[in-house]
Amino acid sequence: MAAKPKPLDTEIEALELDARYGHLEAEAIVEFAIERFRDAGGIATVSSFGADSAVLLHMISRFDKTIPVLFLDTGQHFGETLDYRDQLADDLGLTNLRILHPRRDALEAQDPEDDLHRSDPDLCCEIRKVEPMTRAVEPYAAWFTGRKRYQADTRAQMPVFEAVGPRVRINPLARWTTGDQAAYMRRHNLRENPLVAFGYLSIGCFPCTEPVKPGEDERSGRWAGSAKTECGIHLPDLQTLTSAA
Repeated sequence: MAAKPKPLDTEIEALELDARYGHLEAEAIVEFAIERFRDAGGIATVSSFGADSAVLLHMISRFDKTIPVLFLDTGQHFGETLDYRDQLADDLGLTNLRILHPRRDALEAQDPEDDLHRSDPDLCCEIRKVEPMTRAVEPYAAWFTGRKRYQADTRAQMPVFEAVGPRVRINPLARWTTGDQAAYMRRHNLRENPLVAFGYLSIGCFPCTEPVKPGEDERSGRWAGSAKTECGIHLPDLQTLTSAA
């Protein structure tokens, strides 16, 4: 039996990619990454179809409308977000929207009343987001996110290319500001999640998302009143799960 090929040293690969291409403009990073990974393990993008999702999806659509767009349907999204998902995908001509769900057995065993977010929000995110995310990215060598460094302290040093287990996560908008975001939306006349008009500047599940108060940062409405700032799908802890996938 032929020996299996040695796995790529993804950490070294990500460091090399970041050093060589991380300084490029966001559109150039998207174009390069699609060409680099499309036929070398596959590439997808994760999208919440939240407050600032349209920019990255628009960039991707300009180069390849068939790139898989992975949406985690937690079962607790705002109805406006679900409608926006379908409308924006239609606007951009995205042809490969893939909707992922939590495992039914996990919900029945650990959140039968849909109220786990009140007693254990970390476990709720684990069941509804992190585990489905692990399954979602498993088939691909790389995936895009729309994260930006200014959004949270946990993202302040975020590279453009980073290793997550055996895969590469790509953050083309890492260096962008709120001004960059707004200017791009206006320039391309992109549809906005309707909840933004009501002060929801970072949009997650409805039980754990509030409008942002004047003067607060855009993620202050997520898990308001608690120390929680991330659901877990974008943290390095995903490495353990994706390595075992």
